[in-house]
Amino acid sequence: MTTESDTVETWNVYGAHQLARRLELPELNRWDWGIPDFGPGIEVFGDVAGLRVLDLGSGLGRHAAHLATRGADVTAVDASPAQHQRALARYPDTPGLHLVCADAVAHLRDADPYDLVYSVGSMPYLDPDRLLPVLANGLAPGGRLLFSALHTNSDGTGPSAELMPRPEILRLPGTTEDHPVNMWVLELVPL
Repeated sequence: MTTESDTVETWNVYGAHQLARRLELPELNRWDWGIPDFGPGIEVFGDVAGLRVLDLGSGLGRHAAHLATRGADVTAVDASPAQHQRALARYPDTPGLHLVCADAVAHLRDADPYDLVYSVGSMPYLDPDRLLPVLANGLAPGGRLLFSALHTNSDGTGPSAELMPRPEILRLPGTTEDHPVNMWVLELVPL
């Protein structure tokens, strides 16, 4: 099993746990990048009406559904079958929203280019050696990539210049169970 597939399995356990809990999160009333009250709002996207948009690691699909209601044609991709099932149960008929259970890299490799690709906290779970080349080809000319990523790991260790995943822990809400995941917490180097 690869580092990424181990992490997908952990997210699948997480999704199944949330399905069993029947947790109902509210719809977004403001854009949330995964860190409460931090980062730009929805205005950073500009007018999305008519744009082909990809949500990488869409989870429950709240962000994708929010953009679809603004007129975007949104494909929400998540590799976890349980997370995908959560999104399908919540958004069975949202116009402009397409929920896909697939590896993000494989999806990007096979899909037509997108005008906008975004990710709320999911990109660090994907090997950048696999993801970045397909992202470069997965954006239409003039397309934009917007994403959020932690700049430290859960222990507070800052970004690494090494292209290696670091083990992290995902705690299932409402439990004391820890589940291992891997993340690439990388240093950004200006060009």
